[in-house]
Amino acid sequence: MAYYCYKCSNELDLIITVGVKVGRLDTCAHCGANMHCCKNCRFYDPGVHNECLETQADFIRDREEPNFCAHYEIKNRDAAPEHDDSAAKAKSKLDALFKNLK
Repeated sequence: MAYYCYKCSNELDLIITVGVKVGRLDTCAHCGANMHCCKNCRFYDPGVHNECLETQADFIRDREEPNFCAHYEIKNRDAAPEHDDSAAKAKSKLDALFKNLK
């Protein structure tokens, strides 16, 4: 099993014992992103209602902030997640479009 940061995709150095425990204020050693957040949870799915596969979980407004969710389990992955830089690409296309109009 391997664990990766949702933000920078670097592998996390977690001590694996009986179940992996991530503290509410633990952060990624590489980029400082919060680890106990929805985007690093195995139940996180932006395509479902409430963006959570756990139906009993409370609504969490900011998916990147640490929270007190009792259902949190860090997501294990076979490979590092790919970055979604579609927003950055869209912004650069928009900037290029308006640059040409001047």
